[in-house]
Amino acid sequence: MITASARHILVNDEQHCQQLKTELASGADFGLLAEQHSNCPSKLQGGALGSFSRGQMVKEFDDVVFTAELHTVQGPIKTQFGYHLIEVTNRTDK
Repeated sequence: MITASARHILVNDEQHCQQLKTELASGADFGLLAEQHSNCPSKLQGGALGSFSRGQMVKEFDDVVFTAELHTVQGPIKTQFGYHLIEVTNRTDK
């Protein structure tokens, strides 16, 4: 079974999400931005979601996490929850 670990920042609108992505590209700290801006309880862990397998997250999120290059910020990704910036931190095939 393939598992992945990721962290994310969840905000309400695409413009805010894009602004945060620009800040990350300029060297801002992902965990700090997650703590300051994310609407997800994971913000308390710098956006870290821990380890999960395919199908545990909504499809749009899964599609990114199980195909994206590691340690590269992806997004904005729209889901029913809002707009995400996602960084896949690990992926294993167990």
